[in-house]
Amino acid sequence: MADNTSPRPRGGDVHRLLDEAFAGIDMTPETQDLKEEVRANLMARVADLEAAGVSPVDAAQQAVDELGDLHELVSESVGASGARPATVSGSQSAAVRLARVRPKPAFVVRVVIESIVATAGLVLGGVGATGVLPVPVGVTILLLGIGAAAVGLIVGDSLIQETTANHPMPRGRAGGYALASFLSLYGLGFAGLVAVGALPLWGIVFAAVGLVAGIVLFAFLGATQTNRHKAWVRQAQRELTVPNRFEEEPESAARFGIYTAVIWIVALAVFVVLSFTVGWLWSWLALLGGFVAMLLVLAQMLFGSRRN
Repeated sequence: MADNTSPRPRGGDVHRLLDEAFAGIDMTPETQDLKEEVRANLMARVADLEAAGVSPVDAAQQAVDELGDLHELVSESVGASGARPATVSGSQSAAVRLARVRPKPAFVVRVVIESIVATAGLVLGGVGATGVLPVPVGVTILLLGIGAAAVGLIVGDSLIQETTANHPMPRGRAGGYALASFLSLYGLGFAGLVAVGALPLWGIVFAAVGLVAGIVLFAFLGATQTNRHKAWVRQAQRELTVPNRFEEEPESAARFGIYTAVIWIVALAVFVVLSFTVGWLWSWLALLGGFVAMLLVLAQMLFGSRRN
C-alpha cells in the first residue's frame, strides 16, 4: 500500500509517471506519438542534468519537477477526443517547460551595471569627440575604450549563461566573442574620431586594425562553433529546417574561416598602403572589396556545387 511520501523518482519512475498521466486517454497513433515525444524530452533533460554533474536520482526528480503537472500538460496538448492538434507539435510545450531557465539574479545585476557603464562611456566619448564636452582627446579615447569593453563584457557574460534553448558556451570561446566585440566597436570609435577631425589621419590605421581583427575573430569563432542547442531544439530543427551545409560539412566551415582570414589580412595590407599613398578616402575601397569578396566566398561555400 503506497503512502503519501513517495520516494524520489528514478529513471523507471519517469516512465511510470508518463503512464499515469496518459491513463484514461484514448491512445490513438497521434496520442502515442505525443507520449513518446514527451518521454524523449524528459529523458533528454535528465541526461543534460547528469552531464552537468547532477546525480541520476536528483536529475530525474528535477526533470519531473520542471515539467510540472503531467495531467495538465497532457490536457493542453491533447483534445477531448484524444486527437492531437494538427498545427502545433504536441510536445513543444513539454519541451519548453522542461528546459526553461530563468536568468540568475547575479547575472541580471552584472548586465545592468555593464549596460550603464557602456552607455556612459560611449555617450560621453561621443559628445567629447564632437566637442560638445570639452575634454582632451586622450580622455575621449579612454571613454570609448571603457564603453567598448563594457559591451564586450555583456556579450561574453551572456554567452556563458544557460538559456532555455542553449547550453552555456565555454568561457574561453565566450571570451573570444567578447574580445571581437570590443575590437570591432573600438575600431569604429577610432574611425569616428578621425571622421570628425578629433584625430589625425594616422588614427585610421588603428580603426582598420580594430575592425579587421574583430571581423576575422568573429569569422573564425563562427566557422568553428560547435552545437550549443539543447536536445529539444535540435529535434525541432530537424523537423522544421533545412540542414546547413556548414553543419553537415565541418571542413567547409573551416575552409571558410581560413579564406575569410586571408581575405581580410590582404584587405588590411592594401588599406594601409593606399592610406599612405593615395589617401584614406580611397583606401576604404580595399575594405569594401574585402567585404564583397567574403560574401562571394560565403555564397560559393553555401550554395556552390558539392564534392562527391
